[in-house]
Amino acid sequence: MQETDFLGGFAKGLRVLEAFADARPKLSIADVARLTGLDRATTRRCLLTLARLGYADYDGKFFSLTPRVLRLGHAYLSATPLPRIVQPHLDRLSQDVAQSASVSVLDGSEIVYVARASYQRVMSINLMPGSRLPAYCASMGRVMLAALPPEDALVRIRQSELRAFTPSTLTEPEDLMDELVRVREQGYAIIDQELEVGLCSIAVPLKDERGHVLAALNIGASAAQIPASELVGHFLAPLRKTADVLGPMLR
Repeated sequence: MQETDFLGGFAKGLRVLEAFADARPKLSIADVARLTGLDRATTRRCLLTLARLGYADYDGKFFSLTPRVLRLGHAYLSATPLPRIVQPHLDRLSQDVAQSASVSVLDGSEIVYVARASYQRVMSINLMPGSRLPAYCASMGRVMLAALPPEDALVRIRQSELRAFTPSTLTEPEDLMDELVRVREQGYAIIDQELEVGLCSIAVPLKDERGHVLAALNIGASAAQIPASELVGHFLAPLRKTADVLGPMLR
């Protein structure tokens, strides 16, 4: 890609879109400028353009995204065959183990859910396709980070806001890199109440026929019902069986 091929204005507009989040549904021009690092004049033009195109509402002070933005995410989910391929197998796995099961892909320093089969709700947040979580403290995230070259994984970890969601959360890059070595060696990742108190999970990679990790598959459970120390015995075999079935179907 040549430098002249890069559209700076388009890139700035995408940064403005990404400033909005669950915790920030309404933002002023000053808010977006602070979050994106753009100057106020550029931020204002981007926001007004989004409003003109129907991607944002403006009440005179605050901007908020409209449902039209869902077209962008839906285009990905519609274009990729991954959700359609994995969903029936995910549903079957969830019923077999009587727990929720999910598939996600890695996007920068976050994981993005592309398919989910809910059995019972064990998290305070409602996860669904399109939901995002930090990769460093999610079992699926660690599986996919472990599949990367170590220097790439470290860059993504350092790009994250390494905050402790619970007293058990690993937040030191060195500790996280050591954990990725263990995950790489054993072929699975376990999270014991690092993302939310009371939640534990186990994940395995989803590989294509050439052995490339394309996504991750996990099972989440209540720590009160099934402690993390028992996840391998309960769920590793069915996870790997499902992953082996899906492997030849993935591109």
